[in-house]
Amino acid sequence: MSAAEPPVLEIRNLTVDFLSDAAPVRAVDGINLSVRRGETLCILGESGSGKSVSASTVLDILDTPPADIVSGSILFEGQDLATLDPKARRALNGRRVAMIFQDPLAHLNPVYSVGWQISEVFRAHDVCDGAEARRRGIELLRRVGIPEPEERFDRYPHEFSGGQRQRVMIAMAIALQPALLIADEPTTALDVSVQAQILDLLKDLQREFGMALVLITHDLEVAANMADRVIVMRRGKVVEEGVAQTVFTQPADAYTRQLMNALPSHGDSGEGRRAGASTGEVLLDVQGLTKVYHLSRGLFSSPRSTAAVDDVSFRVRRGETLGIVGESGSGKSSVAKMLLRLSEPTAGRALYRGDDIFAMPPKELLALRRKVQMVFQDPYGSMNPRMDVRAIISEPWRIHDDILPKKRWNERVAELLDLVGLKPEWAKRYSHQFSGGQRQRIAIARALASDPELIVCDEAVSALDVSVQAQVIDLLADLRDRLGLSYIFITHDLPVVRNFADRVLVMHRGRVVEENETVALFASPSQPYTQTLLASNPTPKWENSSAK
Repeated sequence: MSAAEPPVLEIRNLTVDFLSDAAPVRAVDGINLSVRRGETLCILGESGSGKSVSASTVLDILDTPPADIVSGSILFEGQDLATLDPKARRALNGRRVAMIFQDPLAHLNPVYSVGWQISEVFRAHDVCDGAEARRRGIELLRRVGIPEPEERFDRYPHEFSGGQRQRVMIAMAIALQPALLIADEPTTALDVSVQAQILDLLKDLQREFGMALVLITHDLEVAANMADRVIVMRRGKVVEEGVAQTVFTQPADAYTRQLMNALPSHGDSGEGRRAGASTGEVLLDVQGLTKVYHLSRGLFSSPRSTAAVDDVSFRVRRGETLGIVGESGSGKSSVAKMLLRLSEPTAGRALYRGDDIFAMPPKELLALRRKVQMVFQDPYGSMNPRMDVRAIISEPWRIHDDILPKKRWNERVAELLDLVGLKPEWAKRYSHQFSGGQRQRIAIARALASDPELIVCDEAVSALDVSVQAQVIDLLADLRDRLGLSYIFITHDLPVVRNFADRVLVMHRGRVVEENETVALFASPSQPYTQTLLASNPTPKWENSSAK
């Protein structure tokens, strides 16, 4: 590429405010960035630092109001996007500039099949329709790693796991081979093996089409693996910028150093935040848990069944953290939903303090839900958008009226918000006014409100940047040690589970393939799938280059 060739994207002095009843809130404060053809620029920073807001201005998808673009210009291939009329801007979006959003469930229409939505990209830009759009859509699903793409093409978003929905979003984004791809946390919901496949796919597409890639992520390992250059943002400003290797190995700014120091240890030294061997009573005893889905027959197919969870057994002791890892669709979240009776099992038992959860009458089940709480993978989907944060956190106290006197609700909401790193005065805000990571912290505060004994964390820290992630893990560990809490910790983040879990359960295609103490499993995995999973952790790009 010629040095005289303009960047694919250049942002100059961008400043964005969000209007409020009081003074405007500055979300982005005079940032400058550029990315050239074939280059990967990673934007790092804590939740609410302005990363996603900056990216959204490129596609003109910020709601104005409440957003107000105070100053700045955005140039795409040398052309100021502000000079384009709405029709030209719409034609550009999706064809020349595409975006992979952070929350796939919020951006996939629940009433249309995923195949219809992928084909809509071709129809909207008059590329093709009918059988050709279907053929291309199936090929895209195959390319991003969706199994049985011919059949899954006609399924709906709710029939996919969180990671699979993210892959559907990627298929839509790359459908027309854009010159610029903005990826906002594209691997957040993916386990490391699928994450490695997606990152390799993005690299392959970039090499093939010379695509510029702006990657927004809180995952420092992903950034180190992908980035040519890195920008670090904090409170709406760029605090550090440079070549990736330099920023990672010789960070100049204090905040960047804090980010690097917050990475979970990958070495064998230290006990991390694990509780150690637990000798406590058995809190939960799961025996032969099975969930079979009976799929309706199509016009040319016979009815069939698939086992999402197949004869899974494990125990959780008081004060212990059990980590559950495995690829998207392996049955991890299905196990969690059955334990909360959000989904009924086909077979098996789950004994909580000796009582079978699946045989409990409604009154006993209500009492159980006070003691067993869940932090869901998708914080936005688990919150009522009409309720402010105070109402969301205090909801358990309305249901279980013996937990806390109403006169103490405001005080306790403020304490819980402070506990998870949010400002108490934000209690009057609504969930849509927070970033994805901030919403996840609200969900954790709500789970803690009922003083539970067992918390099921389904990707509870997946939306958090690494520094806040470390704070939340420390918080969960402190609560465990102080209150004797137990956790079922479902995650795709192997460094986190290594740092936090006492034992690890590895799932693959609905079955448990390996279970062991955390230290032993990471040091000497016995099963090929576990070995593949542990080998999939991303490595820094400069190390990969030096090895060639």
